Amino acid sequence: MPMPTTNFILHELDERLAAQLCRAAFKPGQAFYLARSTSECLSLAERVRAGVVFCNSEPRRYQALLNEMKRQGLRLPVIVVSRIPEVSEWLDALDAGASDYCAAPFEPQHMAWLIESSLLASRQMAA
Repeated sequence: MPMPTTNFILHELDERLAAQLCRAAFKPGQAFYLARSTSECLSLAERVRAGVVFCNSEPRRYQALLNEMKRQGLRLPVIVVSRIPEVSEWLDALDAGASDYCAAPFEPQHMAWLIESSLLASRQMAA
């Protein structure tokens, strides 16, 4: 499955988890940006024309981001990223408005599918 060319934001991910995600998900020519706060993430989203945000799995962090995006009318897929897969965490993230959830270890094929499906759903919502 070809990976779309797009920019990504890594919102409040620790360096080790971000590095694992980058190795599995991103291809040469794709850009990713690190955001250390919700305001920085939203600023970057507009400035770099981001396609997807990968966000820390701590509920207060992704909920703050999702709430602020909703308040500003920003429709951008947010994928919650965790170290350990947890069904309840996944369901909580989806209930909060995340487009999806993924956990380490990251598999390149799964990440390609996850990104592509999130981008497709985002384009369909915008149409």
